[in-house]
Amino acid sequence: MAKLALDNAEWLSTLSEPLKNDIVGIMTQRLPSEGDCLLKEGEIIDSFIIVEAGTLIRTKSTDANGPLPLDELGAGKVTGFLHVVGHHDDDMAFANVIAGKDAKVWIVRGEEFRAITENPQHTTEMMNLLTRLLRKASKIVRATLNETGVRVGRSGEGTGRTIKIMCYDTTSWVRENFEPQIEKFNNEGKDLKLQMDYTSDRLDMKTAKYAAGYDAVCLFVNDNADTNALWVLSMGGVKFIAMRCAGFDRVDTKAAKALGLSVARVPAYSPYAVAEHAISLLMAVNRKIHIASVRVKMANFSLDSGLLGMDIHGKTVAVMGTGKIGQILCKIISGFGVNLLAYDVFESDEVKNLGGTYVSKEEIYKQADVIFLMMPLLPATTHTINEDVLPMLKKGVILINTSRGGLIDTNALISGLHSGIIGGCGLDVYENEGEYFFQDYSSKSIKDERLVAMLGNNRIVMTAHQAFFTKEAIDKIVSTTVENFNNFASGLRGSDLPNSLC
Repeated sequence: MAKLALDNAEWLSTLSEPLKNDIVGIMTQRLPSEGDCLLKEGEIIDSFIIVEAGTLIRTKSTDANGPLPLDELGAGKVTGFLHVVGHHDDDMAFANVIAGKDAKVWIVRGEEFRAITENPQHTTEMMNLLTRLLRKASKIVRATLNETGVRVGRSGEGTGRTIKIMCYDTTSWVRENFEPQIEKFNNEGKDLKLQMDYTSDRLDMKTAKYAAGYDAVCLFVNDNADTNALWVLSMGGVKFIAMRCAGFDRVDTKAAKALGLSVARVPAYSPYAVAEHAISLLMAVNRKIHIASVRVKMANFSLDSGLLGMDIHGKTVAVMGTGKIGQILCKIISGFGVNLLAYDVFESDEVKNLGGTYVSKEEIYKQADVIFLMMPLLPATTHTINEDVLPMLKKGVILINTSRGGLIDTNALISGLHSGIIGGCGLDVYENEGEYFFQDYSSKSIKDERLVAMLGNNRIVMTAHQAFFTKEAIDKIVSTTVENFNNFASGLRGSDLPNSLC
């Protein structure tokens, strides 16, 4: 049985029969119950495990909500082998190894294995095996980098200590703004240099391998830093994730912490940019600017009810979410002479001083002619506008969302527009924008039927997540991100980083 397990084990199956026979003599079978811990994270590793049947599950410990699953090892897999071969007294386990269902394994103690390989013939054979493994690994890395073409360009190569960064979801504005800032940073005479490579691909489990050998990655709002992607990043040597944005709902921060990854963001850039864009959407929807512009360009200078708007002055306007951006929006909209309502779990004195009145969500639905959604996306705020809310809304209300797409149930929005309950809508975000926004689909087919329906509705004015996109905001994003890299390089980790998420 032991010999059969060894013959089927990865790496070890190619060993000579004499060496295999010696290893069989020191193999100990174990039949663990499901859930038994065979190796605990942080323990010294001095044995390796061969899976004959069933599965082993590798997990990382977390502060709460139980262990974080990383991967499964099925029949023929081996774990701990390289630790045993390259033994160090302080070589600790990266993860827990837990028995899955019907697990049947063989344990090989490191001390006994190393005693066997002291035989000169066995030593030579082990050296050959390790050489093959190293060559195979290096070929995989080279092939990955070549096939993906990730090095479409790089900035910041130089002498001294270097932080290597892979920048995902790169578009023209990213390179145009990051390259001069990195060059400026590297020319300041510091020992530290930043080297940034760029890929237009977004981060996911498959593209995470692009960052093998890098110290850090730079991500944007639609990069998917879930558990699987973070696991691959961690295995590739990445230690730091710099978000070049404020939002982080696509980053599994608990998984990142468990994997030893530090994550920092740009907590604020230009709140004025987002607030002003929200006002722009309101005026475009209300005064039918998008329709009028198309007509005039076609030499149609007529006026009819299709262009009729309303005075914002004197109307009841509600701002749901009065954080920094919401407060600025309240200040701008109060200049129109409106009856200002607000909703937030934390009431702002500044909003009150502007004449704003905090009321319940239900009161806002009942009274507001215009509703601005300025809340973060949390479980409690997801689908704030939904089918159940539609009957509560004042007929003809205008909705504006420049915050997070998930605040609106798209099906409810389309239904509300068709029924006339919602008079118009200005959107800079969409709950399923990830596949489409920041990409050119002008010559491609859009398969999302709800997105197609919104694009064809002339009572919706939609922009593609550009509310933040002003010169002042981009300058702040780039400078803060570069500073986050500098802080990481100085030795700060986790919560010690000024803009830390974990």
